[in-house]
Amino acid sequence: MKRNEAIIVILAVVALASLGGAYILRPKGGAGDRTLVVSTTTSLYDTGVLDAIEEVFEAENDVDLYFISVGTGLAITHAQRGDADMILVHAPSEELAFMKSGHGVNRKIIAYNFFSIIGPDDDPAGLNGLPPIKALSAIVQKGRAGEALWVSRGDDSGTHTKEKGLWSAAGFVVSSLRDEGWYREAGARMGKTLQIAEELDAYTVTDMGTYLMYSKDELVSSEVHVGTGEELINVYSAIAVNPNSQSDANFDDAMEFIGFLASPSGQGIFTAYGVESYDQVLFNPAVQLLKDRDDAATAEWVEASAFFEGSECPPEYRAGETSLYD
Repeated sequence: MKRNEAIIVILAVVALASLGGAYILRPKGGAGDRTLVVSTTTSLYDTGVLDAIEEVFEAENDVDLYFISVGTGLAITHAQRGDADMILVHAPSEELAFMKSGHGVNRKIIAYNFFSIIGPDDDPAGLNGLPPIKALSAIVQKGRAGEALWVSRGDDSGTHTKEKGLWSAAGFVVSSLRDEGWYREAGARMGKTLQIAEELDAYTVTDMGTYLMYSKDELVSSEVHVGTGEELINVYSAIAVNPNSQSDANFDDAMEFIGFLASPSGQGIFTAYGVESYDQVLFNPAVQLLKDRDDAATAEWVEASAFFEGSECPPEYRAGETSLYD
């Protein structure tokens, strides 16, 4: 019985709920006879951009999209154990490990935005105007003096992976910071982490998409204090599950969807999404940026953050796919 049978969907929901309710499995009830299960990061799901993508893709293809929304670490775990046909995530180091383990193929960078360090309006650590690494050092100094707090997602998500990398670049070890009273861990999705930071008048790192949505809905009032810099680049990639690893993976439809995301139609959705509600895009399309390099500096930041061996997908991880990398 295929995963798109109703009984499998029900069992999946029960199994996911048993793991603490951290997952969302969303069948949309489209007209397609085939099902593509996509394990994805919370920022893409929660901001609603996947709704816009799904509407267009399902109208053009005889495929129903199901999304499992979790942090990047758990999204990859789902794919590794055969619960998903592909992943949409934003943690390059974990993506490389996923491919090296033989579970993922045909990675394509599809979008980017920037992480930001946000916090109380009065900015007790004096972050405004500081580059990201110096800003974290200032938070540590004020935190140890009892004048600032930090809230980490602490959930092995893509955002948490980025945060740990930033702390390391600033010369701090996260496992040691956890023992200090000013450093808190939410162990939660981005939206909940934002709300906890708001309640504590604390700083945190966030993807801009989720922050803008929560700020517009007046769920948080924290201010962006550091929102630029190469260190804060946030790159989203699509990776198909290797059919040699999971024989029942819907590889053909996964590749169809990845091709759509990389196409002018799919990239156009990223270009437009968020402008009407937020006066800015939430996710910048990446395909043409990397091809034409009209913004050379940003293209270099994306490559430095998310390329492996000079490529978004080294040849050894390409399963018969050439058109994506022309």
